[in-house]
Amino acid sequence: MNNLLPDHLFTDPIRSALDTTHSHFAIGDALARRYPADVAPFATLAEPSEAAMARLRSLLARGEGIWLFGSDFPRVSGLTITDHLPGLQMALPDHVEPPEPAMMPLANLGEAQAHEMVALTDLAFPGFFRQRTWRMGSYWGVRSSEGALVAMGGERMKLASFAEVSAVCTHPDFRGRGYAEAIIWRVVRKQREDGVRSFLHVGADNVKAIALYERLGFVKSGKIVITRVVAR
Repeated sequence: MNNLLPDHLFTDPIRSALDTTHSHFAIGDALARRYPADVAPFATLAEPSEAAMARLRSLLARGEGIWLFGSDFPRVSGLTITDHLPGLQMALPDHVEPPEPAMMPLANLGEAQAHEMVALTDLAFPGFFRQRTWRMGSYWGVRSSEGALVAMGGERMKLASFAEVSAVCTHPDFRGRGYAEAIIWRVVRKQREDGVRSFLHVGADNVKAIALYERLGFVKSGKIVITRVVAR
């Protein structure tokens, strides 16, 4: 592990993002804040206390689930802890230079393509990409000869001097063609132009994705756990 991602920002990157670049998305107050449900399923607490958890409950609709960074939260009335998902944070060192753009057309994706992006990402990580997630950053995709969106990726969390590479996925029938790599480098080039360091999150057991990111030059920076809570 390395220190490319400072602990004071990345122990809870949701808090860091909603404090800074994504503050316009924040719903809630000092105790608990969240992204809008149609933007991202993430929230942050000022501290892992019963008061903060109770405030979080007030921000959720009955039956709604949301993810928190961390694993040790008190159990309170009206919230059920359902899942713990271990993962890794990875970052791209400044000395790694993106290669020349691949000779394949990458389409800009936005509001008009939101339904396609949700459908494609639901094949890989259901529920994490929402109808307005595209508002968090820039997204690109690859279309098949028939016009279907078959690969995509873009940006999600943004915080001081850092931007996340996220939603990188390829339809199972189109894997092995270099689409994910081309999209990752397109995102990285944009982030380098913006003057920010590229980072990402990946499931700890997603060995194929980790191997791809390491081959491109990303390095492991820290271990994380995200916890899903559901409002009763």
